[in-house]
Amino acid sequence: MKRIFKYVAILLTAVLVVLGITACSPTSKQSTESTQIQDLSFDQLKEKSKGTTVNFYGYGGSELTNNWVDKELAPMVQKNYDIKVNRVGMNIDEVLNLMINEDKAGKKDDGSVDLIWINGENFYTAKKNNLLFGPFANKLPNFEKYIDANSNDVKSDFGYPTEFYEVPYGKAQFVMIYNSDKVKEAPTSLEKLKEYVKAHPGRFTYAAMPDFTSSAFVRNVISNTVGYEQFMTMEADYETVKKAVKPAMDYLKEIKPYLWNQGKTYPADTPALDNMFKDGEVDFTMSYNPNSASANIEKGTFPKSTKTFLFDKGTIGNTHFVAIAKNSKNKAGAMLVANQIISAEAQLSKYNPSVWGDMPVFDINKLSSAEKSQLDGIKLGVATLPQSELVKKRIPEMPAKLVPIFEKIWEEEVLNAK
Repeated sequence: MKRIFKYVAILLTAVLVVLGITACSPTSKQSTESTQIQDLSFDQLKEKSKGTTVNFYGYGGSELTNNWVDKELAPMVQKNYDIKVNRVGMNIDEVLNLMINEDKAGKKDDGSVDLIWINGENFYTAKKNNLLFGPFANKLPNFEKYIDANSNDVKSDFGYPTEFYEVPYGKAQFVMIYNSDKVKEAPTSLEKLKEYVKAHPGRFTYAAMPDFTSSAFVRNVISNTVGYEQFMTMEADYETVKKAVKPAMDYLKEIKPYLWNQGKTYPADTPALDNMFKDGEVDFTMSYNPNSASANIEKGTFPKSTKTFLFDKGTIGNTHFVAIAKNSKNKAGAMLVANQIISAEAQLSKYNPSVWGDMPVFDINKLSSAEKSQLDGIKLGVATLPQSELVKKRIPEMPAKLVPIFEKIWEEEVLNAK
């Protein structure tokens, strides 16, 4: 009898194993393929992707960025890996919709998107919806060679853990921009800014939410008013957040009647605000790119008297990243393009204001003497603050999950305030 039970148990175990394998086969297949690609040596990755094309999706509205990808990055990738980079300009929400729709349609390892320019709320959304391939960043030689993996700028993206699903692409930091012919002393604190705004009605404003740059301005007001630390672990609960940001919203309500058009309307977006600054309607604009003022001076868009400043309590900074789509048809090639992006060669090229002016992501202590000399030799724009000053006053971004709540509170408490 015991022997019969033993055979039955063995038979049941075998059946369960077969059923388990059958039930899990699609996931297991995909997981196995991902593991195989991640486990390839660098030489094997190069061999596998030689002669292929990587579709690089991301925001296409910046001529500087587009030119850097097409004329700087693509030739480097072609030369070093024999891979063609096909840049596809598309807003990130459209990219995510494309990835979601292809995933629902059952496109496995045959999607349109290979590499994606992404960060913040969009990375949070993509990772939560299982749209990304990874972890892969820690498999890249240049990640170990140039990147500080323990840096908060690399470990988290708007407060959300990256877990090696992203490779840093560049850095940004919020800056205030002003016309020094009209503003004799930069208002380097919120109190000084309020004094200027009240003394010069109509000469300051910011764009309406959810404009990216103006949303950053509002988050900066929150950080400088009530601190950022409490928000790092705060739940995304509307009432909790609303209570925490009340002093910041009170500040924005106080200056509202003294804004351009008495705060009755706001510019539609930051480009509109830039045009108002260019035309002399307002004395200030703002940017999440520290090189923006210099680039606009060079193009003749902004007056030569344009300067940049930071708030004494700091301005928020973030890192933008690249990630790989889970359904990418060329994951190996995408990994190699990502590896090229974080090379010193690419990052130094990107930092040059005449090329793009995007802040580099490498750990400066990991650069060779020759690379440090190249970095020192890059001439910054006339209105660009040195990296040492930016780093000294750089404060963390807010968690991505809180950003829509901040914007909603602003709309209800400031925009629609009676």
